Order: sequence, then structure tokens, then C-alpha cells
Amino acid sequence: MTDVLFGIDRLLADPALRAPLKGKRVSLVAHPASVTADLRHSLDALAACEDITLTSAFGPQHGLKGDKQDNMVETLDEVDPALGIPVFSLYGEVRRPTPAMMDTADVFLFDLQDLGCRIYTFVTTLLYLLEAASQTGKSVWVLDRPNPAGRPVEGTTLIPGQESFVGAGPMPMRHGLTLGEMGHWFIRHYKLDVDYRVIGMQGWQPEGPGFGWPESRIWINPSPNAASVNMGRAYAGTVMIEGATLSEARGTTRPLEVLFGAPDVDAKAVLVEMQAFAPEWLAGCAIRECWFTPTFHKHAGELCSALMVHAEGSFYDHRAFRPWRLQALAFKAIRRLYPDYPIWRDFPYEYEFTRLAIDVINGGPALREWVDNPHSTPADLDALAAHDETAWREEIADLLLY
Repeated sequence: MTDVLFGIDRLLADPALRAPLKGKRVSLVAHPASVTADLRHSLDALAACEDITLTSAFGPQHGLKGDKQDNMVETLDEVDPALGIPVFSLYGEVRRPTPAMMDTADVFLFDLQDLGCRIYTFVTTLLYLLEAASQTGKSVWVLDRPNPAGRPVEGTTLIPGQESFVGAGPMPMRHGLTLGEMGHWFIRHYKLDVDYRVIGMQGWQPEGPGFGWPESRIWINPSPNAASVNMGRAYAGTVMIEGATLSEARGTTRPLEVLFGAPDVDAKAVLVEMQAFAPEWLAGCAIRECWFTPTFHKHAGELCSALMVHAEGSFYDHRAFRPWRLQALAFKAIRRLYPDYPIWRDFPYEYEFTRLAIDVINGGPALREWVDNPHSTPADLDALAAHDETAWREEIADLLLY
């Protein structure tokens, strides 16, 4: 099995890569999955380097420790008890680094494990850091990590004007890039003037064994509900349930690995309807009827009928699996079986208070309108998405580092 070195591993192993950091004040953006190949946290590993001077650290959504469970659960600033440096929260009083925060360092190392999905907020945090750096003359280095969903691209493009903390720009839901590559796209798209570099991975093969996630590396939750590679693969679809009244299985041990759960929906009947309406969208995985009772969140304490996604093992076909279409199909089947079911949840979502959460998640209303239109067909949604997917692949072709 070929060892894959992530950006942090290469930086630690090669003094020449670290040389530009000598004499500079260095900050680290990290979370619980920011670990080295031998499972040391990046903050500790960098602190042990005599030629690196750490002066601050930053935690994204869910915190540097990853202890905050849900959306809009904020983290406070603190001081690291061992290193004595400030640890700033980018999901508390602010989501953009303030000038005072930027004043604490010259070079910002960005070492977050991502899921390859537009809505996963770490990608937006990277944009906000790049924008802040471009205004203050600071440097940003991405210590690159794999996209566990690999290179496939899927979903409609976010419509201009629909930007949010879960929508950093006009990209599809599943963007197919590493965060190092995404930084290059942000700089080009938003015309940012920033000293930017990527400490790339060594040996990562996005289409090789593991199909994005290297088999030689263990999985560590980058956020509390990202508990497996299966979740990472399914997330570009299952995250849409956050905008629905249906449960995404928060409050269970396998959140965001289901197409829905609800006490008043017959999962078996929904699966039959899915198979009848768009059987090709079920490809690349296994769908299993299951039951759960959430201990908290939606339908807490109620027995829910559900469908679980298994994009893993012998059931997984990397090129055939399309989680965004799969989730759309689940919603459509529920709408066809239960025409009056209140699918869409109306509540403040990621600090957006006027738009429906499902529209914020999808960067526009197209998916919701397709689900709710009794006359829409699979071809209608396919046509919308296929156009955007092709355009995105062409746009990013020259940015791929691996």
C-alpha cells in the first residue's frame, strides 16, 4: 500500500519547505482532523518545530476541538493553555477574520480536512481568509488534504446573489477539488491579490484505491457528524435534509448517511417509488431500509422509518454514484406519495433568515421547484445539472494539481 503524504506531513519532513517561514509569525487554521500521518495534531507538531514561531491559531465551524454539534452553535475565543497563544473562533462573534486577528501573524497555514462539497463551511472559511489576507498583505499557505469524494462533479451551480456561508461562490454542490486547488480558483474568480501557495500532497491518486480517500490513512471526524468516508461520499446529497422537516439522523450514530427518516413516512414505499421514477439515479450504492430513534434534534424520541445509503465496500461504484440526484429522488418520491407532506423546513439556516433553507443549501430554488412540480421529470433536473456540471469541469481543468 502506497503511503500518501498530506501537506502537513511534507512541511514537517522538508526543512526547505519551511525555510520561508523562518523569522515569520505563523498562525494555523485547524480542527480535530488536522493531524499528521502519525496522528499528532498539526498544532502540536508545528509547535515542536524550532524553525516555526506560532503566534496564534484559528478554529472554524464546530471549533478547533470539534466539540460543537450543530449549525449556528458558536465557539468562543480562548487561549491555548499549553502554548499560551490566542485561539480565535471563525464561527462565533465573526465568521471573517478581523484586522486584529490578522495582525497576529504574517503567514496563515490552512490545514482543514474538507468533504468536497460547496455547503461544507470550511471552503467558505478559506475564501474569507484569502479575502482578509489580500487586504492586509498577509500570506496564506494551504497544507493540502484529499477530497474524500474524489473528482466527480455534481449539482446545479449557485446562482449569483445566492451566496452565503454555505455558498462561497458559483460552483456546483460537489466540486471535485482539494482546498489547495479551490484556493487557486477563488483567487482567479474573485481577482484577489494575495501571496498564496499550496503545500501539495505526495502520492494522492483521486481515482486510485479509495477513490479519493487513501486506504493508508484512517478517517478522523473533521466535524461531529462526519463520522465516516461513507458519510463524506453521501454528504453532497444528504446535507440537503438539513433544509427538510425529515431527519438526517442527527441524534444517532450514523448522521447524514440516510436519505431521510420520519415517523410518518413509509420508507419501503418511498424506495419502490424511487425505483419506478428514476432507477438510474440509484446506481453506485446500496439503499437499505432501516429504523432509528433520534436522541436529540428532529423527531427526538420518535421511531423513524428510514433509508440508509451504503456508498462503500462492494456496493460502491465511484463513477456511477450521484448523491445529489439520489437525494433529489428521495424528496421527489416522498412528494409523489404524500403530495401535501410539509417537506421544507422554514427556519433560520446558517444566518440566512429570509430564504428557505433548502434554497440556501442549493444556491437557488431549482431543486425545490423540481421536487414540488407534479409534472417534472428526471430529464428536467438532469438537463439543468448536466449543463452546470460540464461548465464547471471545463472551468477547473487547468487548476488540478493531482
